[in-house]
Amino acid sequence: MKRLFVFVPVILLVFLLNSFVLKEKEAVEKTTEEAKSEPVNIVFKSIDGGQTWEDISKGLPENLRKDSIKGNSFFANDKGLFIRVGNGLYHSTPNATTPFWTKEIFPDEHSSIAPGKSGIFANNYWGINLKKTNGTSVWSPIFEILLEPRIRSVFETAGGTIFIGIDRGFFKTADDGKTWKHVHTGSLVGHLAESNGVLVAISTGRIIRSTDNGENWALVSSEGVVAWDVKKIKGGFAAVTSSSASNTRGLMTSYDEGKTWQPVDAGLQGKDFKDSIWRTWDDRPLLKAYMTSIIQVGENLFCIHPDGIFRSSDKGKTWKLLLPSIENKVFNLFVSGNVIYAIPSKGGC
Repeated sequence: MKRLFVFVPVILLVFLLNSFVLKEKEAVEKTTEEAKSEPVNIVFKSIDGGQTWEDISKGLPENLRKDSIKGNSFFANDKGLFIRVGNGLYHSTPNATTPFWTKEIFPDEHSSIAPGKSGIFANNYWGINLKKTNGTSVWSPIFEILLEPRIRSVFETAGGTIFIGIDRGFFKTADDGKTWKHVHTGSLVGHLAESNGVLVAISTGRIIRSTDNGENWALVSSEGVVAWDVKKIKGGFAAVTSSSASNTRGLMTSYDEGKTWQPVDAGLQGKDFKDSIWRTWDDRPLLKAYMTSIIQVGENLFCIHPDGIFRSSDKGKTWKLLLPSIENKVFNLFVSGNVIYAIPSKGGC
């Protein structure tokens, strides 16, 4: 009986130890599985001018593929970053902490989103365009061009005029979509930018300019230069361009309201910089409305590149690498105030 009395506690001890080990193993496996399902390296955020970056992917759908968010599925404005995933519209405010995201239902038949002064625009490639009024969950149609395929861009000016870019130029409305006017007949239009009431845009790879709210447009870029992207910067505009003569990609700026443009030695010239532009725009001159290749935050310019995100503090003369690329993907950049968001992508929209 004494031997049995000693033996029983030993068995009990072994059982308890095995149970503890099994529970620990299950906890590790559960944590590992949760880590696998949690999205990582999808969205990065910087609040210090690009010096440090925080991964804010947590809160987006589990098992979200890193290359599933395309360039026409997200944007940032003064309210933060918006991302469309399926029928969900995810929003992260500039001061958001964990959880980083809130969600609302999105009309999933519309594949693209863009910011507007009075709300959010949503459109599909073939012609329906909707606007969501700020502060409500209502989406209402404002532009239907079922016979005009390929909406390229949506842009709203400071005065509330809305421009729609299609394969045959720009349409505009000054009365929230009640009436529309075809104001530019150039093909393959893309980005628009506005500064002090002056509009500049891309049309068939050239820079055009308007001083009368888009009623009339004049060509301002020189021969032999193809423009891929145009943005407002402090004191003027910047454009990412290519030169057929030198076969290089570069940066041009204008500080006289878009009248004249001067090339800037970006320090990223040559094959690498050329490849970055081609990859960003998906190897075709189909100008995407939502992909950003150059932005300004404070006094600094930021540019994307296959090697990562670069910053220039001297108006594009020299550049410093801030965030290396992930899995050979090119980042998309957006800004909300002084907050920078970066989303790695394989390119295209």
